[in-house]
Amino acid sequence: MKIYTKKGDQGHTGLIGGTRVSKGELRIEAYGTVDELNSYVGLIRSFDINNTAIQQLIEIQDRLFTIGSSLASDPEKSNMKIPDLLESDVERLEDWMDEMEDKLPELTSFVLPGGHPFVGHIHVCRCVCRRTERLVVTLDEHDFVAPLVITYLNRLSDYLFVLGRIIAQELGIKEQEWKPRY
Repeated sequence: MKIYTKKGDQGHTGLIGGTRVSKGELRIEAYGTVDELNSYVGLIRSFDINNTAIQQLIEIQDRLFTIGSSLASDPEKSNMKIPDLLESDVERLEDWMDEMEDKLPELTSFVLPGGHPFVGHIHVCRCVCRRTERLVVTLDEHDFVAPLVITYLNRLSDYLFVLGRIIAQELGIKEQEWKPRY
């Protein structure tokens, strides 16, 4: 099977279920941005990182493929079985955050993203996650989106924030607090 089909040469693509839509449609933008997020998660997984975080990030990438499948399905026409996103997936993110936060100092102010290239990439990934969430929320205002998709993306951005903090701590990077001018 060849990777190219030439079916999208005129700016249209197929949803799971067979419906052809413009590549400019919000649903396509939403699941395309999930793909971008998944690639960023893969990027941060490629850094020298502890095995626990690597395994968590691999699981997150799997869930992002699940989310992409859900968003790529025509909610009215697809009869194809796609993987499920479960409440336990959201709970697992929360458990991982709780474990990391137990090792971190209490957050008393906003922190500036960065301090190390690896930490900076994690924060960029978090921002891509937030953009993905905004697109999916907008899609949900116009068309069906499985409710757990939005919940998972919201929790994932929180996870990425905490991951950035714990990686900074592991690297010995002092968090730079934001001190607003008044």
